[in-house]
Amino acid sequence: MRTLIATRAILTMNSQEALIRGGALLVNGGVIERLLTSEEAASLDDRDVTIVDARELVALPGFVHTHVHLCQTLFRGLAEEVELLDWLQLRIFPFEAAHSPASMYASARIGLAELIKSGTTTIMDMGSIHHEEEIVRAITESGIRAFLGKAMMDINELHPPLRESTRDALASTLRQAEQWHGSAGGRIRYAVAPRFILSCSDPLLKEAHAMTRAFPGMLFHTHAAENRHELAAVRKRCGMDNVEYFDALGILNNVTCLAHCIWLNDHEVDLMAERQAKVLHCPSSNMKLGSGIAPIPRYLSRGIPVSLGADGAPCNNTLNMFQEMRLAALIQKPVHGPASMPARSVLRLATMGGADALGLGKEIGSLEPGKRADLLLLDLSRSWNTSPALTMDDLAVSIVHSCGSENVRAVMANGEWILRDGTHQTINVERTVQDARAELHALLNRAEIR
Repeated sequence: MRTLIATRAILTMNSQEALIRGGALLVNGGVIERLLTSEEAASLDDRDVTIVDARELVALPGFVHTHVHLCQTLFRGLAEEVELLDWLQLRIFPFEAAHSPASMYASARIGLAELIKSGTTTIMDMGSIHHEEEIVRAITESGIRAFLGKAMMDINELHPPLRESTRDALASTLRQAEQWHGSAGGRIRYAVAPRFILSCSDPLLKEAHAMTRAFPGMLFHTHAAENRHELAAVRKRCGMDNVEYFDALGILNNVTCLAHCIWLNDHEVDLMAERQAKVLHCPSSNMKLGSGIAPIPRYLSRGIPVSLGADGAPCNNTLNMFQEMRLAALIQKPVHGPASMPARSVLRLATMGGADALGLGKEIGSLEPGKRADLLLLDLSRSWNTSPALTMDDLAVSIVHSCGSENVRAVMANGEWILRDGTHQTINVERTVQDARAELHALLNRAEIR
């Protein structure tokens, strides 16, 4: 059965960033079969076609969050007013170590509910050391697309209970990749996830990266250059900065996805551009932890691939791409000028930019025939959306600077509705919230917090 979605407008976000007023999408078996004008849609033979009337709504590609920690969603609001290394040592690592299978599943589910409601159809998630199978279960049930992987740590002076031997970290990662890479009908893929330099030995970093060559489409996902104190510790251990060290180890290339990248030196910027390594920009997290502001206009001018992510709920407090887009635009303007991050460019980072970062640019990120049907429908008739004209630039400004999850009416992933008329189709939100509260209470009783 095919589905015809008639819209007010379609923002394709393709290479031409075309806007189709009054257009329609014909979806067949999880794939976009055709984009039609209103006239073509009206003349379509409607036998065996389910028609969805979204003529008051605007369609655009589903958002792609390239750096998320679903394992941390339960900890929202419990790690406030501290910088990165204290945030990890005093709160996040003890909380993660206290997870049970049930609390991990609840944490993932409550995060996914929020992500879907705010228009996300694809994520790249970094888990914790234990209970990765519960994150996989939650993502599989939710219907979204994901790269995922357990966090790998064979050094942890901040919280020793949360670490593994190098051998165990690599062996368990390999088993998980063999089991889950390409699972859920191809919606789930694996990304090896050494946490960051300070928690990983050289052999772990090198062997984890080497593993990506054995699995087509696998990514290397880690953190880099997020915090000045972290930077100083990396220099003390390695004699150079994060990205320079990755390059020295031979693990900086086009499958290397680096969250944050706030404090790159000039040589590192050159290396990122040459190797086409990816920057996963997390503006809310970087501001909340006082880490700094990544010079994204500079990276983009050098052709470095950039995408957006929410990071974890405890260093952000929301998982909402609308907030990330707005902040990504605003925080650059005082330094680089009011035209430095146009709304249209920011919207691209949240869609095609994310797809390209994950190596999925031929599958998702834009609305084009042959691509997967990952999309959202926005209601731009709300009182805070008063775009003067239906142009691409006007719509981008309204979406980036005025919209929120309240505007999202429907979300489709892989041709299936996962949110319809503002209601979740794959997650029982009331039950999920109840479970999350109960599991958080139990986790806090288990956690060893000094």
